[in-house]
This record gives sequence, structure tokens and C-alpha cells, in this order.
Amino acid sequence: ASEVGADEQDEVHTHHTTKRPKIERAASEAKPEQIGKKAAAATLPEAHLSQPSRSAGQRFTDTALTLEEIRHKLAAFASVRDWDQFHTPRNLTLALTGEVGELSECFQWKSDASCAPGLPEWSEAERLHLGEEIADVMLYLVRLADRCAIDLPRAVIAKLERNAQKYPAHLCKGSAAKYTAYT
Repeated sequence: ASEVGADEQDEVHTHHTTKRPKIERAASEAKPEQIGKKAAAATLPEAHLSQPSRSAGQRFTDTALTLEEIRHKLAAFASVRDWDQFHTPRNLTLALTGEVGELSECFQWKSDASCAPGLPEWSEAERLHLGEEIADVMLYLVRLADRCAIDLPRAVIAKLERNAQKYPAHLCKGSAAKYTAYT
């Protein structure tokens, strides 16, 4: 177990119960001096919301946070709390599934029109909640990859390459059909 500074311990807030540990971002609880000047803007609860002029598909803000840094922060956070014993691949997969359900609830009972790219009809509170749920899913996914000894960035690149082969643009452009429909 590596030693962890206060800034790493407080970077991600994890709720723990014997039933289901929950990893979630606690930006509103962190103090700027705990996480560094570069990330200070991200400590505001609304920091992950896009500017009104931002369109869907536009780049994320540059926070210089890598998947490896997220993996390290999550591992350190769990280690100092002795939670590795609970973070088995099975438990993390079940927790991830629960978080995907919570993410899905953000869209439940909304019309397709109200869920247009960029979510222009959503309130700031709805967008804030959506961002929190997306973050929960990502954190669990990164933690799961770590506990399964999967190099997530390498797996993502390999999957993108495999998808490019399975879905050649000249065969599937504009089609939602599965690759088996044209191979």
C-alpha cells in the first residue's frame, strides 16, 4: 500500500456500507488547497456543466487528468480505508450496474425530443445530477478495470480498432444495423 497525501484521500469521496460501497465525486467537499490550483475550478459543484454555447460533441475541458491518475487516486482512496477487501470484480460489477441504473433514471420518462444532443431543455440541476451519475459510472469502471488487471486505455484502443473493422464506413454509414447484416 502506498502512502497517500490528504489531497489524494479527499479527491474522491466513497460511501461505504456493507451492502454496496459507492464511489462518487465529492467536488463540493474538497478545498482548493487540497487538490491543487489547476483543479480548483473543478471543486465547484457545477464545474462539470458545459457553458450554454457548448454543443454536443465539443471537447471536454483540459484538466490534464488521465485514466492512470484516476486509477491511482481510486486505488489510494480504497487502500487507506482498507476497502480493497470489498472491491472484488464481482462487487464492483454489481455496483457499476447499480450506477448505470441511476444514470438511466436521469433519462427515464423524458421524451426523445427533450433528450436532444446537448440536452438544451434540461435544467442546470438536471445536468448537474447527470454529470454526477456519469462520473459514478466512470469511477466504478476504472476501478473495475484496475481490480481485474485490465489496461483500460489499451483495451479501449483495441476495441476502437476492432469496431472500425467490424463497421467499415462504406458499408454501414447511416445504418443502425448490426455488423452481421452486411458482413
